[in-house]
This record gives sequence, C-alpha cells and structure tokens, in this order.
Amino acid sequence: MADERTYREDEVSKIFELATSAEGASLPVRADPNGLTLAELQEVGAEVGLSPERVAAAAAAIDSRLPAVSRQTWLGFSVSAGRVVDLPRAATDREWQVLLAELRETFHAQGRADSHGDTRTWTNGNLHAFLEPTQAGHRLRLGTKKGGSKEWTIAGAAGLALGLLLLVTRGLDAATFGTFKEMFIPAVMALGGGGVLGGNFLRLRSWADRRQRQMEHIAARAQALLGAPASESDSET
Repeated sequence: MADERTYREDEVSKIFELATSAEGASLPVRADPNGLTLAELQEVGAEVGLSPERVAAAAAAIDSRLPAVSRQTWLGFSVSAGRVVDLPRAATDREWQVLLAELRETFHAQGRADSHGDTRTWTNGNLHAFLEPTQAGHRLRLGTKKGGSKEWTIAGAAGLALGLLLLVTRGLDAATFGTFKEMFIPAVMALGGGGVLGGNFLRLRSWADRRQRQMEHIAARAQALLGAPASESDSET
C-alpha cells in the first residue's frame, strides 16, 4: 500500500533495540534509505528468531506518544517527573527481572525491589516504579521528586530579596548613597541570592528533562516487553 507506514533508519535501530533487549537476541540492523515497513521489519527480525509480535510491539512503542505525567512545580521550578504506561498484561517473573535490570542501568541505581500481592515495586529514594493491576489490565507507574529543591529556592530568593531591599533603603539615604562600604554587602547578597536562584533553576530544568527522557526509555522498554503474549517458558515461571 502506498500509504503504509515506513520507519526511518533511526526508528529501525530503536525498534530492534527494544525488541532484542526483550528477548536477549543480537540483531545487526540493515539500513534502507527508503525506510522499512512493519512487514519488512518482521522479516528482518525473523532472521534472528524475533517473533513478529515482539517486533510489532516494539514498533507500536515507537509510534505511541503517551503523554507524560504533569510535572509538579514550585514557584515556577519543576520539582518532579513522571510517566504512566498502560500495559495489556502482567509481567512474568523473568520479564520483571528484565525490567529491573533496565531500571537499574538507566537510573544508575541498585534500588530496592519488592512485591505486594499483584503489585511489584522498585524504589530508590524518591524515585519509584510500580507495576500494578488496573481495571483494564496493568500499568507501569514511574515517578520521582527532587529533594532539597525548595530549600535552595528559598535560600536564593531570600538572599536576593534581602540584598535588593538593603540596596534600596540605603540608596534612599542621601548620606550613604553610592559609598562602596555601605553598598558592598547588600550587592553581594543580591548577586549571591540571584546566582543561587538562577543556578537552581537551570539545575532543576536539566534534572527534570533528564529524568523524563529516562522514563520515556523505560516506558518504551516495558511496552516492547509486555506488548506481546508471554512466551511459554516465561509463563511457567
């Protein structure tokens, strides 16, 4: 069909990265300047034993653009990141171990894995991943908050406000206006507070963007892993 979806070289690489990570295979990707259709992707995957369902699930993960959980902000600063992924079924023991390995590698943290009934959890400080049942199936819920962000924001804002206040009040005093000795300390306080505030803003924005990208990656991995029926060997665990 003329309007059949074709996947670019970078999308092909990502699809097979997701599919092979789920099944533990190794696949050399052959590039095609015109892109590859889903049927062609499945043919390539079949050459190394990847099931058509697994390749289709990985392609669906690339196609989907699930909305991220709204970030929590405080005084305009992003202090959280999150992602919720709807999944058609629960993970087998082996698949959960695969997800745990991916979480630990992606976030560079060992964390703590646990289970409570049908819910599986992984936590590392404020960072968490919950694989839990829903009315329609299952979902993976990822989330984190940045610790200490409010304290740094308050400290920077307080330094800036106090420094500016002192500059204004002393500037209104004609007897001391403009003297280096009287204006130096308030100026340093204002500059220091502004620097802390600006630096904290940039640091939090970078942190939130990085965490969101990491969660996007985990979401795609989970969709590729659980988007297809569990294999017979996995179902027995």
